[in-house]
Amino acid sequence: MGCNYENAVPVCLQMAAVRELLGLDPLYIANEGKLIAICAVTDAENPLAVMRVHSLGQSAAIIGEVIADDHQLVQMETAFGG
Repeated sequence: MGCNYENAVPVCLQMAAVRELLGLDPLYIANEGKLIAICAVTDAENPLAVMRVHSLGQSAAIIGEVIADDHQLVQMETAFGG
């Protein structure tokens, strides 16, 4: 993978404080009402801008990328490695 998107995942201040205190990973905590949209990188800015217009989408962000993988696995690169 090319980039570390871990810090791009939007986490509100209250959640960040609890996460840090308890050592929890926000990607492993129940998180209802979230949307992950997958599109071509060349098309990403338009839906992102539309989401950010809505009050519930103001923190919308690009948090990853799709790359070719012979094993067809979902992988995540973090500060600790991938």
